[in-house]
Amino acid sequence: MKILIVEDETGLRETIKQSLEKERYIVETAIDYNSGIDKLGAYDYDCVLIDIMLPGGSGLALVKAVKEMQKKEALIIISAKNSVDDKVTGLNLGADDYLAKPFHLAELHARIKSAIRRNSHNGDTYLNLANISLSPEMRNVTINGAALTLNRKEFDLLYYFMVNPSRLINKTALAESVWGDFTDQADSLDFVYSQIKNLRKKLKEAGAEADIQAVYGMGYKIIAQS
Repeated sequence: MKILIVEDETGLRETIKQSLEKERYIVETAIDYNSGIDKLGAYDYDCVLIDIMLPGGSGLALVKAVKEMQKKEALIIISAKNSVDDKVTGLNLGADDYLAKPFHLAELHARIKSAIRRNSHNGDTYLNLANISLSPEMRNVTINGAALTLNRKEFDLLYYFMVNPSRLINKTALAESVWGDFTDQADSLDFVYSQIKNLRKKLKEAGAEADIQAVYGMGYKIIAQS
């Protein structure tokens, strides 16, 4: 899962980033309003953490801009301004949650998981497609109740496919979802191909009733077998 932190305070931004990376999130950062809006316009995220007081513009304005772009990201406002008015305004603009500074990282992790669950898959703990069941929080996959062993990248790819069932996804979007800012590496797209090849093999051998299909020259999509 991929998270964007829009926070100008260097120490806090890096602390949150390192903490989330330990939880196996892909984390990108922005230091002001303009860099935040640029990233949100170019990439998709599962969750965005937004400080209210940002150089170049308000975090509340950023929330409004995200909603006007009709983006699907879960939005959590993090702010030292523990103001009822700001909280109400942020939630009314479309933020999913509001967390006042200072906060415990454990609480932030819980809020992120809850916001992603509500926003991405209707509050369900598991994602299900045919006989495949995936838990984003526990990071496990079962097929007909039997555990399927995947490496980190294979899991992240399967998660991305399962939140976008039957949707055609190009290689670049897949690379961005799994590698974040590092998709400019020369071999990243070839690595996507090899990881998908391995994932398809594991799904087939485990008896999955869904397959990741290649659409030549365009990308991939996961399809449940009828």
